[in-house]
Parts: sequence; structure tokens; C-alpha cells
Amino acid sequence: MTVLGGIGFTAPWLLLALVALPILWLILRAVPPAPIRRLFPAVSLLLGLRDDESVSDRTPWWLLLLRVLAVAAVILGLAGPVLNPRQQADGDQPLLVVMDGSWAGAARWTQQIDLLEARLTEASRASRPVAVLRLGAPEDLVFQSAAAWRSRLPGLAPLPWQPGQAELAAAAQAVGAQAGGFDTLWLGDGLDYAGRTELLETLSARGAVTVYQSPNPVLGLRPATFADGAVQLTLLRAEPGPERIQAVLALGPDPAGTVRVLNRSEARFAAGETEAQLALSLPSELRARVTRFELEGQRAAGAVALTDDSLARHEVALFAGRQDREGLELLSPLHYLTQVLVPNSDFIDGALLDVLPANPDIVVLADVVTLATLERSALTEWVEQGGILVRFAGPRMAASDIGRDEIDPLLPVRLRSGGRTVGGAMSWGEAKTLAPFGDTSPFYGLTIPDDVTVTTQVMAQPDPDLADRVIAALSDGTPLVTRKALGLGQVVLFHVTADAEWSSLPLSGLYVEMLDRLAVSSAAKSADAINLEGTVWSPLRVMDGFGQLDDAGNLPGVDGTALASAAIGPELRPGVYANESRRLARNVLGADSLLTPAQWPASIPVLGLSIAAEQPLGGWLLSLALVLLALDVAASLALSGRLGPLGRAAALLGLLLHAPGAEAQQAEADRFARDATREMVLAHVLTGNRAVDDLALAGLRGLSDTLFFRTSVEPAAPFSVDLERDELAFFPLLYWPVTPDQPQPSDAAYARLNTYLRLGGMILFDTRDADIARFGAGSPNGQKLQQLAAPLDIPPLEPVPGDHVLTRAFYLLQDFPGRHASTDIWVEAAPADAEQIEGMPFRNLNDGVTPVVIGGNDWAAAWAVDDNGRSMLPVGRGYGGERQRELAYRFGVNLVMHVLTGNYKSDQVHVPALLDRLGQ
Repeated sequence: MTVLGGIGFTAPWLLLALVALPILWLILRAVPPAPIRRLFPAVSLLLGLRDDESVSDRTPWWLLLLRVLAVAAVILGLAGPVLNPRQQADGDQPLLVVMDGSWAGAARWTQQIDLLEARLTEASRASRPVAVLRLGAPEDLVFQSAAAWRSRLPGLAPLPWQPGQAELAAAAQAVGAQAGGFDTLWLGDGLDYAGRTELLETLSARGAVTVYQSPNPVLGLRPATFADGAVQLTLLRAEPGPERIQAVLALGPDPAGTVRVLNRSEARFAAGETEAQLALSLPSELRARVTRFELEGQRAAGAVALTDDSLARHEVALFAGRQDREGLELLSPLHYLTQVLVPNSDFIDGALLDVLPANPDIVVLADVVTLATLERSALTEWVEQGGILVRFAGPRMAASDIGRDEIDPLLPVRLRSGGRTVGGAMSWGEAKTLAPFGDTSPFYGLTIPDDVTVTTQVMAQPDPDLADRVIAALSDGTPLVTRKALGLGQVVLFHVTADAEWSSLPLSGLYVEMLDRLAVSSAAKSADAINLEGTVWSPLRVMDGFGQLDDAGNLPGVDGTALASAAIGPELRPGVYANESRRLARNVLGADSLLTPAQWPASIPVLGLSIAAEQPLGGWLLSLALVLLALDVAASLALSGRLGPLGRAAALLGLLLHAPGAEAQQAEADRFARDATREMVLAHVLTGNRAVDDLALAGLRGLSDTLFFRTSVEPAAPFSVDLERDELAFFPLLYWPVTPDQPQPSDAAYARLNTYLRLGGMILFDTRDADIARFGAGSPNGQKLQQLAAPLDIPPLEPVPGDHVLTRAFYLLQDFPGRHASTDIWVEAAPADAEQIEGMPFRNLNDGVTPVVIGGNDWAAAWAVDDNGRSMLPVGRGYGGERQRELAYRFGVNLVMHVLTGNYKSDQVHVPALLDRLGQ
């Protein structure tokens, strides 16, 4: 390709024809030839006369210029002009393409592939052999034609790990095995890693190296942790920069099992900082549903933090030292514990030896002193394997000798005999309050109410390690809660009772927060804190470079030690792993991971990923030549007097018919028809009210999603329909929200609407005012509905009967609520001769689909979801409101099923009667 003035030419030799343009000018100017002047006296008789047809004695200069331009446009168009041509790279050596190919480049993967395709196109024009080396999964170098590699580009995808030492060693070996020199094109992801500099030096010794990478910083997300009563997230960016706001999404299943965005929060990177902190205070029920956190707009595995059992609901086993007394439930030691733990915990009932094999997260012993030898050994083994034992003191523990002379394995400290009473009727002192929690305590950051006091407690022996085991103390320094590690688990002792007998702690909100902190800490253990030696973990789902989870398939199990300490790579992929008792998430980034930007030597050119697309100009130039030639014909006819007024009008009309605007309108109509018929599509009528139209579109989007997930109907994205312009036959259902000020359709629009209804279409009229008015003209929307519906060919209507097909087209329904719950829903009236067949629960109704459904329940508001699938408007209150929204979705499903299938359900009901008649 030859480049002249920034424009490339694929056939530059044709430009030599431009040299003939001056000669063409002279030839055209000599035609027609100049007339010979002769003196003839009789010519004076012709003076003042005009001939209807005249011929110029010489071609006008502007017509010559028009013809020359037309010829020049033909020559240039045939020469293959290209705007933004891809110039051939310097050098004729083989070309090696090196790709980091990690998750860090996933967000800009499309740009990398486009750039690689452009460079392969250049190499193909220069006949340079090409090899591709992916550092995350290196293979032996095979130099092939660039066309062969271009066909394999769609199969390339980023890997969810960065190149490690083993991969770089294999890459260096592959480069070393290649004889001769070659140039290198390195597609970097923007992050540094060990061994990159050495490989760069090896490649520089073989030929020229050019680096392409995006200047945008790489973003990442560390694993989520739970601390101070909130989910703690740390966002990373590779390079410091200006202040930046980054949204974080929490995703998980809703009650119906559909994965949705459960929470959206924003974190702020301060100017010059590479880390941003975000604390999410989520309700325990919502927190248990979260399966992953991800950075909004960052489609990369490193921008995803998978969750595991650390945020799930906890299994708790409760045991008390005395049985509950009938009629005295508030005196039960377990009453307050049950009320506190029930929102975010599941309880396991049974005997201690029966419960421990179920591997609960927490075992609570409320004033339990004596354990059988078998129970004690089983409980000790369970704690050593990672369980948490929470014990509460009480009269039994105060009166026993447990932990007096030597520390009990199932107690964190040694205890004194008897209890300590303060603030009682027989005590000189006052009730003690709580001291602030230390920064090493799991309760750090909790607010202590002033009315929480302790009157009785079990005292601890003043051993040397007592101070290290106290996580909560009274104002006089005596321990309130102590803790020690036992194997991989913990033993926690509250030095007061679990009920309000010894303190007012169980009556306060602090009690709830303290137990919640302990419950979360039972499952929030990192892999580094768990001795996984000797265990095997099976991968459930693994993550690709874009951060999407896929089924693990036949991937082998992973050794526990490797799962805890090995780096993410081909042998250990990020994802969710499980053993017999729990699930563990391995994310791309760890708790201490940092993002280090890649630094390249000054001698290595570093370019961006953006490229200007080639734009062929040949078609435009040839089209211009045709237009110029058409103008030449029209001008020649006009000069010769052969183009009268009608001819000039026809020429002008021809130009207008071929104007870009008319072609654009036709192209828009063709595109509308093509998109509307590719899949089944729902549509709404544009009212001219932007808010109502947007809500209607969002409502149909929510209904389409419901149909997709619950039925075999898979609608495409809904359409907005202009009655004056768009074709209606493509849509089985039109949702028409009624507003008082919407314009009246034209006669042509009503003609199309009536044709649409006669051919089987359905219109759902929604006055959206059922909360303030009943069906009729008693409201502005109802009056407008009468005006809109008057020119339509609508049959007689009746309220939806109890045996109408809409009540059973897919779901069995009795009511059809939307955001409002009125029962005034009108459909086509049943024929007068409709009768119920003996033994059949439904009448023999007409077989057609009701052409209109009229109501005012504002269904679109109940269906409406945003781009993330979240409901946009509230419906009712609490569970009852969500139940009403669910019924609204079910009505929408029945409506679509009715319009698509007719009264087939009615036919199915009458099958026995039909078979009986045929038998007779």
C-alpha cells in the first residue's frame, strides 16, 4: 500500500491516469468545434429571432470542470483509497507476539484483539511469519502465516492469573529454542511481575521490541472480611492518580433464586492514593445471600471477590445446664440466646454427641459444668478442628470446682471458687459497668450503653496470661469475657449468665452485637489460619479471566496445603472449593496483594492500544462520480434547450428521491422491522410523557426477564412504539399507559390500530389510577381512555369472569394486581350462548383472544426493573407488598401466554367431553 498525504492506495499505479486530465480538458473544450465566421448580408433578416433549440459554440468552463472532476473521482475510486491506512511495519524479520494475557487486561481485551488483528494484517501484507506466545500458558513457538493466526483470534481469552515463575521459565525456554532473529510485539496488561525484566532482555537480544499497553490504571479488589460489624472491602489501583469514585456491587440470589444486585455502594480513592476502603453494614439476612462483590464496570477476575461460608448463615447448637421450666420461658438460660441468634443463625437440635458430627459453627454451653468423658473428648476434638465453643457462667459453675487448681481445656482461664456479687442488697459496692473494648478485641468499636451493669460474675485466677485472654472487662478491670485458642478453634467464656439473672447485658442491644461478632468470627477464618494439611478440596466453580464463574467440570481435587498457600495459576484456579464440611473461596487477589505498575526501559517504545480504523473511500468516490455525471447530463440538456420545466422538475425529484435523508428513513424502517422480528418482542405505546414512557419500558423489561426465566418464551428487549410511524404487526402485545395530556392519534394511526386488533393483536390499556378511582370516566385518565378508545373497533366488554382463560393460562390466579390491587379488570365479553358443560368446571367460551384488556392497576410500575435487575418502585409494604409484586408478574405471564396461545387451556379442559362425544 502506498500512502500519499495520509491516504493509502491499494492500486497506486492507477493514479497515473490523472496525468491525462489536462489532455482531457483540451479535448472537451474543442468539442463542439468553433464555428467558421462568414459574412452573409441576408443574416440581417434573422436578427431579433430566437431559436427554441440552441447549441453553444463552446463548452462552458464550469461544465468542463464538472466532467473533469467526475473522471478524477472515477480514477481515484478505482485506485483503492483508504483513510487511516495501516502502514507496513519496518523490518522483514519474523514477528513474535508476546501477550501477558492475564486478568489485568480483561477490561481492555477487545482493544487488544483489535490491535493484534491490525498488526497481523500488516504482517500479512509484508509476508512476515508470525508466532504468538501467551506468557500465562506458554507453548513452543510455531511461526505461521499471519492469516492463520487471525483465524484463531476469536478463541483467545484472558487467563485469571498472572504469569508465574514456572510459566516464564517455560516461555524463556521456548524463545531460546528458536534459532535466528525476530522482532517482538508485546501486548502488556499494565502490571509488573517477577521475571518480566529478564524475559525482556532475552527478547531485545533477538530484535526490536515494541510494547503496547493501556495507560488506564488496573483496578482490583481484595477478599471481603468482616470486622467491626461490617463487611470490609479494600479496593486497589496500580498507579496513584486524581480522586476517583468507584462503585462496588454486592451480588447474590433473591428469594426467587435469581442473581441480582443486592447492594451498590461507592468507594473513594483519595488523590495520590492507591487504596480505598469501604465498610458495608448489611443486614445479616442480606449478608448471607451475597456470593460475590465486584467493581462496577471492571470486567476482570481481579475486580471480583468471591465469598464463602464466612458471610453465610451460621449453624448453632445450644445446651443449658437445667431444663426449661413450664410457664417460665423468660427464666430459661437459652431464651435470650435464641432471640439474639435466630435472625442470622440456624439451630441444630439434639444431644451433644449427635450434634457434633453435623459440624456446627458454634456450640453454646449455658452454665453446663459436667460433661461425660466421651462428650468432653468429642467436644475438645471438634474445637481443635476449628469450632468455636461459647460458654456462659451461672450458679452451677460458681458452685463447682471446675478449673480451680488447673486450667480446664474447655475453659479459657482458671476460675476462683464461688462468685462475686456487687450492687446487690447484701453488697456494699455498686453494680459495675463495662470498660471500653480494646483494639485487639473482636468487640472493638461497639458502643457500650450506660445502663448495662453487672451484679454477679465468676472471677478468674490472676495467671500471667490472663491479660492476653481478656476481650471484655468491667470498669474495675475484672474480666467479663475471656478467650483462648485451642487448636484451630477458640473457647470463649462469658463470666456472667446467659440470661438477665446476673447482669442487664442480655437486655441490651450490645448483647446482640457481641454475639453477632463471635458468630461471624467463627466462619471468617482465612485459609492461612486453617491447617488444611491432609485434606482434599473439590472445585465447585472456577472463575475465568473476565470474572465469570463456570462449572469446574472434571477438574481434579486440590490438596489442602496447596489451596492455603499456593499461588493462583494453571494448577490452582480461582473459584469456590468445598470439602465435607465447608466451602472456601480462592480469589485472584489475597489479603496482602498489591498492584504494581509495569515499568519499561527508556529504550523500549511503549504505545497505547487505540488504533484508528481503516476507512475505504473508493465507494464514496465512485458514488460522487455518478452524481457528477448525472449533473453533467442534466446541465448538457439544459444548455441545449431540451430540458423544459417538466424535465427540470423530474431531475430535481430524482435527486430528492436519492437523497441521503430518504435512504436513511428507509434504512431505519428496515432496521426496526428486522430487530422487531428477530425474537418475540413486547412493546409499549409512546405517550409523550418521558417519565411514563421510561417506566413502561422498564416494566416490560422486567416482564420479559420473568418470561425468560420462568417459561419457554424468550423475549428480546422491549420496544417503544410511535403509533404515527411504526408498524404494529410485529408485536403480539401492546402496553398502553394512559395519561390525561397524551395526543390523540391520527386517522391513519387508528386505521393501523384497528387492523392490528382484527389480526389478533392485544392492547393492554392501563389508566394507572386504581388507587383513586374505579373503572369509568370518573378520573382524568378514565376520561382520556374513553377518547382514545372511541375510534377503535372494540367488542363488548365485561369484568374478567372467574373461568376466563387469563385465570389459568400459566398460573392459577384469582386477582390481577399491579402496583394497585383493584379488581376492575375488563376483557371481551363471552358470547351469549356460552354455557357450562356438565361435569366441566369452565364454560365453553369463544376461541379468540380478547383484543383489549382494560384496568388501572399500574402494572408497569410493579414490573419495572433497572438495568441491574432491581425493582424500581415499591409495592405495598413488607412481605405482603412483595407477594403483590409476584402476583403482578404472574398476571403478566398469563397475559402473554394468553395472547400467544389463545384459549388452548379452555380446549384442554373440554377434551374429556369432546372424546366422549366422538365415542358416541
